[in-house]
Amino acid sequence: MKAHVRRRTASPLFLAVAFALHSSAFAQTPASTADGDEEAAKLEAITVTGSRIPRADIETAAPVTVIKAEEIDTGGFRSVFDIVSSISQNVGLVQGEDFGSTFTPAANVINLRGLGPNHTLVLVNGHRVADYPVAYNGSVGAVDLANIPSVMIDRIEILSGSASAVYGSDAIAGVVNIVLKKKHEGVDLSVKVGTTQQGGGANQRVQLIGGTTRGDFSGVFGLELTQRDPIRYGDRRLTNSFSQYAPNRRPGAIVALRDPASGDYYDLPGGCDALSHLLGGTLRAYRNPAYDGTYCSSDGYYNNRTIQTAKKLATGYANLTYALNDTTELFGDFMFGFSDIENNVRSTTWSAPGGAFWNDATGRLENWTRVLTPEETGGKDADNSTYLQRSTTATVGVRGDLGTHGWRYEVVANRSDYESDQGRIRFLTGVDAFFLGQRTGTHDYQGTLFPSYSADPARLATALTPEDFRRLTAKSVKHDKAWTQDVSASVNGDLFELPAGTVGFAGVVEAGSQGFSNTPDPRINEGAYWNTAQANVENGERDRYAAGFELNVPILSSLTATGAGRYDRYSYAGESLGKSTYNLGLEYRPVDSLLLRGTLATSFRAPDMTYLFAKNTRGYYPGVTDYYQCRLTGQPYSSCDEFYNMDFTRGGNTQLKPERGRSFTYGFVWSPSADFDVQADYYRIRITDQVTSLDEQQILRTEADCRIGQTLSGSPVDANSSICRDAFARVVRNAANAPVNPNDVTLIRVNPVNAATEVTSGIDLSASYRFALEGIGRFSVRGAYTHVLEHKYQQFPGDPVYDYLNDTAYQSDWGKKINASVSWQNGDWSATLDGTRYAGIPDNSGDRRRRPYTLVNGSVGYRLNERADVLVSVNNLRNSSPVDKSAGWPNYSSAWYDAFGRQYWVQFNYRFGAGRG
Repeated sequence: MKAHVRRRTASPLFLAVAFALHSSAFAQTPASTADGDEEAAKLEAITVTGSRIPRADIETAAPVTVIKAEEIDTGGFRSVFDIVSSISQNVGLVQGEDFGSTFTPAANVINLRGLGPNHTLVLVNGHRVADYPVAYNGSVGAVDLANIPSVMIDRIEILSGSASAVYGSDAIAGVVNIVLKKKHEGVDLSVKVGTTQQGGGANQRVQLIGGTTRGDFSGVFGLELTQRDPIRYGDRRLTNSFSQYAPNRRPGAIVALRDPASGDYYDLPGGCDALSHLLGGTLRAYRNPAYDGTYCSSDGYYNNRTIQTAKKLATGYANLTYALNDTTELFGDFMFGFSDIENNVRSTTWSAPGGAFWNDATGRLENWTRVLTPEETGGKDADNSTYLQRSTTATVGVRGDLGTHGWRYEVVANRSDYESDQGRIRFLTGVDAFFLGQRTGTHDYQGTLFPSYSADPARLATALTPEDFRRLTAKSVKHDKAWTQDVSASVNGDLFELPAGTVGFAGVVEAGSQGFSNTPDPRINEGAYWNTAQANVENGERDRYAAGFELNVPILSSLTATGAGRYDRYSYAGESLGKSTYNLGLEYRPVDSLLLRGTLATSFRAPDMTYLFAKNTRGYYPGVTDYYQCRLTGQPYSSCDEFYNMDFTRGGNTQLKPERGRSFTYGFVWSPSADFDVQADYYRIRITDQVTSLDEQQILRTEADCRIGQTLSGSPVDANSSICRDAFARVVRNAANAPVNPNDVTLIRVNPVNAATEVTSGIDLSASYRFALEGIGRFSVRGAYTHVLEHKYQQFPGDPVYDYLNDTAYQSDWGKKINASVSWQNGDWSATLDGTRYAGIPDNSGDRRRRPYTLVNGSVGYRLNERADVLVSVNNLRNSSPVDKSAGWPNYSSAWYDAFGRQYWVQFNYRFGAGRG
């Protein structure tokens, strides 16, 4: 990013210049120049570099963290996502690529300040990129970091504060700007191979980067190829046994013949002997003491499922620049990504239609369940889900000088697309006949009609062959796409002189649009697949227009004020909404080594596309407490055993308003020497009118009060009130006299509303120190610490306030997080240690808080000669696993941590030609 300045006191346009040129969110102040070099300083192009802890003389009113590209490998990190997640400000958990059963198992997203991935704006070279085409958690948009080519990264800049007055929607918790390389001479090759100590996850990576400058033309390109094997639960001692830490726990049924009315099990003909060879010979009979009879299962029930996806990835990037003359240049950035990802989070499962049928052969009501094993499907990968993904981004523009007075302009067009074909193995419609034979009619059982079959239970206890599996199943493919595009024109320059310096100005106008489409497999609605509901095509598109400005005003030689204002307008589906935002900042330098700073900013987020346009999103809430049945059985909510999975539907709402945010920061940066820096900042962010889906727990509590006619405390409740009528309409139940699962919830209807208020505040501390010891080498030490002071959420005024920080039932943040590293270099040798310490979180039982967890990475490098070097790096040096036995399998907090254990790599780098740029 370029900015043109006269002298130090008038130089910082900071966010103003970033806003105008859109190529970096964080312009920095250059070092002061000699008196005779004022004209040279005016023409100097300023590029953000620096350490992860910026120094006072290049720092702005808002805190900025800068991550150098080389820190990804030397810090022992697995990916771009891994290192960004490690920063102390990233205190919120996310469900992603390696989480397991989630809406976005092939994407990696971040969560600054614990406010959710949709409240962090992610940019590449200062421009927006398309969201992942499937909504995170089924509802909100987020950018996938998995397809960013790390070979081309120059640095990652993270502004952990509101910036809507600069970039518009989404920048509530902060901005992550991934800056890619613009210059490089020669060609570099990097080859990296690695694996995990405990098995699985073997991986290889090849990177190639090259560039040249020839007269008026310069260009740089990069290519990255990655291949990674999966890690399965069966590969880890911690997770390869369902009962090792809880001997009284029993795995779910793989084969079960059950009475759907009483829940008792009918013994299979011959027991489980005919199936004992399945799952590696571990299948046997299990007995649940709450019910009569036995079912067949294995202590390795989940061993084939993946805790890390298999991945093949190809990414590339090119940057081209051509100087038309001394004052004008054309430029273009082009990036593509292709990934082929596979995971296994659920086995292919069949159960009797409707959960119950009348068996003429046995003269009783039955339910059959059958989970297929790798021996039956043809191998561990035969029923994997697949994600074939393509992303492309193209940016073209022109920039140059306006006249001879130091003004600059830029006109740029940007387009980004992300497509995903998601494949899932499904049974075809003939599978019922395979297990049960042809339907014989219906049978009246206690006043309810059930389908009837004459089914031999021996069929259920007979293993399928891979040929059976291929004949009974097919891969269903869902096509998803998201895109964004915009055109912007910006200018920046000096307005006029004040006694303390020059007033800087930047202005911008933008026009753009974004859209998405989720297209299900057409064979679903044709009836080709077993047990599938009607599937809708969901799509939406909206236009965006914006205009804004920024000012940089030197009030005194030591005091600078910055200000920004912006107006955004969105149009879609006959609706139009607008939002204005502002940003005010003060920077006071009583001495050159000390910066006192503060910001006050408003922000907003336009409603997520899925919240607006979803037609009928379907899903399920796992393990939800049925408060009405708790009340019927006289059980307290805290220990009630009436909980089970509940289906939900959610539709869109085009009447939603933008979310509104307000943030406040203040702090200082002190750098008494060139080798020592320390900074501290307080932040507070408040979001109102937050878009949220109605909370299922609150709906069920209200519905229970309405059905019983009073609250838990005994206050009367009018069942005919509007809130009760709404609750009854949202919760669909079986009849109280139903022969199967009486009173059970079969569906919860939820929808997005502008209602919630969320507040978080905390303190960020960081420091770095650089020193040398004669004969030993040069050292660099840095550390960053975030302490969350408050994080609360309220869905509606008058509703309970959830404490996301201290209440173990709702905690979603690491309340404290530390990231630190020490690097050493001596001659041809170098080494780095990087550690992240996570504060305690609720254990899996939710009864108490588990101990803090520390992850340590490291690397050792050696320069072989001027062109070649080798690096050995390790992730999780201690080979530690965050064991949590409080609620049984998988014996760790999978939403917060992973169980990969120690991973290590050997990397060889070779520089052809001129070497690194």
